[in-house]
Amino acid sequence: MVAGAWRRRAVPRWKRIGPLLLAIATVGGFAGESVRAEEIFIGTGSRSGVYIQVGRAICRLFNKDADRHGLTCSAPPTAGSISNLESVRAGDLEFGVAQSDWHHFAYTGTSRFADAGADENLRSVFSVHGEPFTLVARRDAGISVLDDLKGKRVNIGNPGSGQRATMELVMAAKGWGKDSFALANELPASQQSLALCHDRVQAMVYTVGHPNPSVEQATDLCDAAIVNVEDATIDQLVSEYPFYSYVKIPGGLYAANPDAVTTFGVRATVVSSAEVDAEVVYEVVKAVFDNMAEFKKVHPAFSVLTPEVMVREGLSAPLHDGAMRYFKEAGLL
Repeated sequence: MVAGAWRRRAVPRWKRIGPLLLAIATVGGFAGESVRAEEIFIGTGSRSGVYIQVGRAICRLFNKDADRHGLTCSAPPTAGSISNLESVRAGDLEFGVAQSDWHHFAYTGTSRFADAGADENLRSVFSVHGEPFTLVARRDAGISVLDDLKGKRVNIGNPGSGQRATMELVMAAKGWGKDSFALANELPASQQSLALCHDRVQAMVYTVGHPNPSVEQATDLCDAAIVNVEDATIDQLVSEYPFYSYVKIPGGLYAANPDAVTTFGVRATVVSSAEVDAEVVYEVVKAVFDNMAEFKKVHPAFSVLTPEVMVREGLSAPLHDGAMRYFKEAGLL
């Protein structure tokens, strides 16, 4: 497929053709001739992040049953949470992975989604790993608390990503703008560790599950460490927004951080639209939950997942009917 072609379709697939249609009437007289399976897309994130691992794991499990349900699945890299939510709303993606906070804002039409209005068709499918807001700083930068970022060179994340949007909430709560920093860089997650190593930036923020290879690269190769993010401003954010909570990044995951680090975080969630066929969503959920042991082996951040948590926590919009059907059949609801 041509790069980027998945991003825009003139007519959403679920309005153009029944997604589970396995055969069509004759072409050249052969009634019931099979056609190439329809393809669904899951928006993920950067190639170095955990979202792409989520999407590709789902697709790998889903595609194992392609002969039965007649669908195939792809999980291309994207700009992240905000982009995925916008694309699901537009019908350009059937599914997306998004932070639970931006999932909430999209559903309610608040914050960055105020102009677009509430996406009443947005639906939850299930949640996955927790995502701490992670501040990584060079040891020679003199950054030991969040307020030390003022006047420094900071990568605040690329527009459209969840980490950028969360950083903007933190900045707003602090009364900061881009001019509060010596440099406010906008690199995607896949490039920020290298920029930190080369001292182009002194700190980077990343809302991500751990352990993460990009954070590992920064801490192991660039003499950097994860910094605690805990103060009165963050207390206010955690109190104001129910999808935020204080979390700890365990000590020992990275050589530079033998002790646990306190920060705040969200959960990653798989989202869809009410307009996506319930049978499609059912099959996606079935692929993951019928193969949970295999799914949990894909990434260390998934190892602690439990079905009971995945169907209840971090879900900022109503469950999709297809997901609800599976969870009820499995005794999870």
